[in-house]
Amino acid sequence: MPETNNAMRDDAPAAAGAAPESVRGTVDALYRSDSRRIFATLIRLLGDFDLAEEALHDAFRAALEHWPRDGVPANPRAWLISTGRFKAIDGIRRRARIELVEDFDAEPDPASEDAWRDAESIGDDRLRLIFTCCHPALAPDAQVALTLREVCGLTTEEIARAFLTAAPTLAQRIVRAKGKIRDARIPYEVPSQAELPSRLDSVLRVIYLVFNEGYSASAGDSLTRADLSAEAIRLGSLLVELLPESEAIGLLALMLLQESRRAARTTPDGDLILLPDQDRALWNRAQIAAGVALVARALASRSAGSYTLQAVIAAVHAEAPSAAATDWGRIVALYDALAQGDPSPVVALNRAVAVAMRDGPAAGLALIEPILAGGELADYHLAHAAHADLCRRVGRTDAARASYTRALALARQAPERRFLERRLGELDQ
Repeated sequence: MPETNNAMRDDAPAAAGAAPESVRGTVDALYRSDSRRIFATLIRLLGDFDLAEEALHDAFRAALEHWPRDGVPANPRAWLISTGRFKAIDGIRRRARIELVEDFDAEPDPASEDAWRDAESIGDDRLRLIFTCCHPALAPDAQVALTLREVCGLTTEEIARAFLTAAPTLAQRIVRAKGKIRDARIPYEVPSQAELPSRLDSVLRVIYLVFNEGYSASAGDSLTRADLSAEAIRLGSLLVELLPESEAIGLLALMLLQESRRAARTTPDGDLILLPDQDRALWNRAQIAAGVALVARALASRSAGSYTLQAVIAAVHAEAPSAAATDWGRIVALYDALAQGDPSPVVALNRAVAVAMRDGPAAGLALIEPILAGGELADYHLAHAAHADLCRRVGRTDAARASYTRALALARQAPERRFLERRLGELDQ
C-alpha cells in the first residue's frame, strides 16, 4: 500500500464519516491490539503484502461505518478478517484480475466469522509471517527490517533508529525485500523441522529488536512501549514451544528478566530511574523466577550463546538483594565471554561500564574513550551518556558537560532527555 497510508497503520483507522465515540474507541483499541495479527492472517489468505495492507484498512473503515448501526460483532477480529478478505476479492474482481486468485470462487459473508479459512491457525499467523520475512533468500538486515515493519507495525523511523541507519535507506530495503518475496514466490509457512535451526538466528534477532523498542522506546513521551514488550515475549514463548533450542530459551529468559524491572524504571511522572536507584520491591518476582528457571534450562545445553549469556547477566542483577551487593566481578567475566563469542562496540561499552562499577570510574573511562574514538558509536546517545557519567564521577566537569550535551542532542525519548538535562544542570551548580 502507498506510504500515504502510514499514518493509519501507525496510529488508528480512518473513515469518511464520524462514528459514535464508544464505537470509535472500540475500533481504535482493536486497531492497536489486533491490527498486526489481522494483517498477518490477511497475508495468508490473500498471498500479497500490499493487498493485505489495503484490505486491513478497508476492514477498519467498514467497521466504523457498520458497527454504529449493526453493533459490535461477537468476534470482532473474525469480522475484520472476513470483511478485509471480501473487500480485497471484490476489488480484484472489479479490476478484472480474478485469475490472480484462482481459489477465491465463493463470495464470503463479511459478517460471518466462518468466512475465512483455517480460523484455528490465526494464533500462529504472525509466527508464519516472521519466518517468511526471515527467509534466507533475503539479506539479514532486510529480514529484520521487513519483519519489524510488517509483523510488528513499527514505523520506518523507529526501525532506522534501532539499526542506527537512515530512514530512506531502511524504506528502500523494505521495498526490495517485499519485491523479493513476491518475485521468488517465498512461501508463507513455518519451515520444516530440518530447516528451522538455520533460520533461527534472524528470527531471534527480530524478536529481540522488537523487545528492545518496547523496553526502551526509541522516541516519544514514554520510556517504554509495553505493547511491544508483551508481543515480543509472546512471540518468544511461541518460538520456544515450536523450537526449544537453548538460544530461543535464553532470549525468552532475557526478556522476562528485563521486563521484570518495568514498574521500577520510572517515577509516577514518567521520569527515568537508573538501575542502582530502583526500588527492588517493585520488581516482578514471578517474571524473575520464570526467567531464572529458563536460564538454568538454557545453560543445561552447555552451549551458551549471546542471548543466554545476556540472560545470565540479567539474572545476576535480578538476584542481587541490592545494587551494592551486585557481583560485578561475575558480570565482567560474563561480558568477557560475550565479547569473545559475539564482539560488538555495544558489548564493549557495556563491559566498560561493568568494569567501572567493579574497579572505579577511571578504569571504565580508559576503556570507553577508545570505543568512542573508533567512531562506530558516534551517534549512540547512551555511549556519550555513559562517558559523561564517568567523567562527572572523576571530576572532569568540562568533558562531562560536552558528552552530556552530545547525548542530549542525540536522544529522542522525552524521559531520557529530561534526565540528561537534569545532569547538565547539576554540573552547573
